[in-house]
Amino acid sequence: MQDQSANARVEWQTATITGVVRQTARVSSFFFAPSVPFVYTAGQHVDVRLSAPDGYQTQRSYSIASTPDSGATIELAIERLDDGEVSTFFHDVAQIGDEIELRGPIGGHFIWTVADGGPILLVGGGSGVVPLVSMLRHRKARTSTIPALLLYSARSWDELIFRDELLALAESENNFDLALALTREPVARANHYTRRIDTSIVTETLARLPASPKQTFVCGSNAFVTTAADALVAAGTPAGSIRVERYGV
Repeated sequence: MQDQSANARVEWQTATITGVVRQTARVSSFFFAPSVPFVYTAGQHVDVRLSAPDGYQTQRSYSIASTPDSGATIELAIERLDDGEVSTFFHDVAQIGDEIELRGPIGGHFIWTVADGGPILLVGGGSGVVPLVSMLRHRKARTSTIPALLLYSARSWDELIFRDELLALAESENNFDLALALTREPVARANHYTRRIDTSIVTETLARLPASPKQTFVCGSNAFVTTAADALVAAGTPAGSIRVERYGV
């Protein structure tokens, strides 16, 4: 999720933790108030840097979960990785009122606004759903009726990040549809799946949109993105309309 050209245009600043909300057993939303508020677009991310007293520094990129329409506060959904220096700091050490270093916004390819139109298909795996939620929140904030569908894969029901918010959004209709694919337990709901995303799932999902997606956004691990993008192309989605964001291995 690095964009070196974009990194060169933004500077580090301090941001204060103003709130923490547990999303799943391993993911929490951390809310930050940047000392210098900035404008961003749904889909962008920021770099977070931690510095030790001995001068050692480490940093990590996180997608922004909040919508640009919600004000200056930035929401980052951070998953606790047992070997992650930054994520374990936030989950085990950080408290409301602490200051960290933040740089952003970063990224100009994996972005969407209501002005871009649709329909849009969003495909997320695990924490890859975060920038897609930012897009959906932006769509809702603008009271847009652009057709949108989120195909979201996770291991289990309890690991679906922003689960209740997404279910409520789908129940309110307004041209938004949700398809879940759980890989380690059955889904006790209609129109969802109990297996990994494949060409058959993608084909059925595409049929739930009123027209072919103008843009498709895929975010997740390298393996997930490769599989999902291949399935999309096999299902007839033009490769040029697919935008991807990868993380991890």
